Amino acid sequence: MAVLVRGGTVVTADGETRADVLCEGETILAVASDIDAPGAQIVDAGGCYVMPGGIDPHTHMELPFMGTTASEDFYTGTCAAMAGGTTTIIDFVIPDPKERILDAYIKWRGWAEKAAGDYSFHVAITWWDETVQRDMGTLVERHGVNSFKHFMAYKNAIMCDDETLVRSFRRCRELGALCTVHAENGELVFQLQADTFGAGIAGPEGHPLSRPPEVEGEAANRAIRIAEVLGVPLYVVHTSCVDALEAITRARLEGQRVFGEVLAGHLLVDDSVYRNQDWRFAAHHVMSPPFRSKEHQDALWRGLQAGMLQTTATDHCCFKTAQKAMGKDDFRKIPNGTAGVEDRMAVLWTHGVGKGRLTPSEFVRVTSTNAAQIFNIYPRKGAIAVGADADLVVWDPGATKVIRAETHHQNIDFNIFEGMEVTGLPVTTLSRGEVVWDKGQITAERGRGKHIERAPFPAYWGAQLTKNRLATPTKVTR
Repeated sequence: MAVLVRGGTVVTADGETRADVLCEGETILAVASDIDAPGAQIVDAGGCYVMPGGIDPHTHMELPFMGTTASEDFYTGTCAAMAGGTTTIIDFVIPDPKERILDAYIKWRGWAEKAAGDYSFHVAITWWDETVQRDMGTLVERHGVNSFKHFMAYKNAIMCDDETLVRSFRRCRELGALCTVHAENGELVFQLQADTFGAGIAGPEGHPLSRPPEVEGEAANRAIRIAEVLGVPLYVVHTSCVDALEAITRARLEGQRVFGEVLAGHLLVDDSVYRNQDWRFAAHHVMSPPFRSKEHQDALWRGLQAGMLQTTATDHCCFKTAQKAMGKDDFRKIPNGTAGVEDRMAVLWTHGVGKGRLTPSEFVRVTSTNAAQIFNIYPRKGAIAVGADADLVVWDPGATKVIRAETHHQNIDFNIFEGMEVTGLPVTTLSRGEVVWDKGQITAERGRGKHIERAPFPAYWGAQLTKNRLATPTKVTR
């Protein structure tokens, strides 16, 4: 059945225009004024914006981690995402040490079959041998994976050493895949955790003390320089501090192809949460990198406004209070993760567009279009154009609510944005032409989500850098 979204203002990364949007099947058939579509289901967008569905490029649904499993699964998580206007997530396959990455990918694909919304995957490289190199090729060529994640933290678990980083970056260059990194110096974190706990600090306040901004800045700069030498593009996830932002900015100004992601939480929550006397409250904010002081937040907003940070995400990884309590006597054992996939769009509209930091088009860019372009699914996703997937959100800029854990759709008993009043909300969300959220009700069916394959990147990505590095050096006469 055709669906006509009528009477709204279409907002894309390029601008705004008054137009109707006609969807036929899973795709957009027409974008024009006053479309006549007899028999079509009508979605009234009067007084609202019509924007591309959000893309969250960083989630962890039902992730096995730190001795437990994230409480949000692919069904509940994608439902919550669509309730917030996000129609596509890119999740992470994280193999155990020595587990074949292809086996891990197949396992995650099985878990994701229950998803109500569309999804894709990054695959983490947590160790190295010839099977990893071979499986990376299989994933790119046969399974539509075009990005690989590298954890520079979590020593004795999933951390990459520099040898693995270099080997994997080289393989990514061969395959036309994008390298992504979690930038924290894992050895420093490991030592600082021991120092902090040894000094008698066992509560959540020890978490940020063991992961200061400098450990993130060092790792971000190291990864950027390795990528520069090897001639590969690099995507830095959850940039949380000035130190990492400066490393990204410097590289981009030098002409290096480096992308930066920022979490909604890092833009809006500061490190005072760890000093809260309620252990439950403080522990629910334990994530890595940790929340930072306010001057870092101000810098991150400026980086987003200036285009040095291109995408916004959530690192959505839910652990309930009982799971967080695993670290009641030792902050090092608190499962790392917070929620946000439902709230990202609303809090960024409120504090971005609502406070004059972003225009509506810039909002679309940082919540949808840039991620689609960087991860090579544009214009299928992230666009309102003929032939694109009919992923649309009807956004009421005047609608308000107060965020509460007791009313959100995320499968967790806490919300880091608890009590925040937001202005600007999705009233209707369409995923591939189907209404999946409407006037406060989720209508999406379990298992209707599709895996989105992502093609590798053109050979010219990084090619000039590689050519320059391998060029015959000029002979210097003395």
